[in-house]
Amino acid sequence: MTKVSEKAGCERQRNLLFLTTPRLWPAWPFLPVMRKRPGCEQEFGVLCDLFHVSGRSGFSATVFLGNLFLMPNTEAEILKLPREVYDNADEIYAAGWRVDGEC
Repeated sequence: MTKVSEKAGCERQRNLLFLTTPRLWPAWPFLPVMRKRPGCEQEFGVLCDLFHVSGRSGFSATVFLGNLFLMPNTEAEILKLPREVYDNADEIYAAGWRVDGEC
């Protein structure tokens, strides 16, 4: 295995671990993510652990579009934000969303 593919595998594993483990989120109940796509400005999003905050299910693979520092104060306001909905963490990763940091 080459060093490039080892690093890519490490990055994927690290991201999937964080995307699926809210207790690791340093800004719980939020996890800031970002996406860089060719020809586009960097995008910012936030996952929100609504299940452990209020028992609301169905949002564990939802990226709310916006900046962590501008997140609304209430769940009702968070749910009004534009968002991208995925079936699981693998789909979030495949869409280009990444947790900040490196292996």
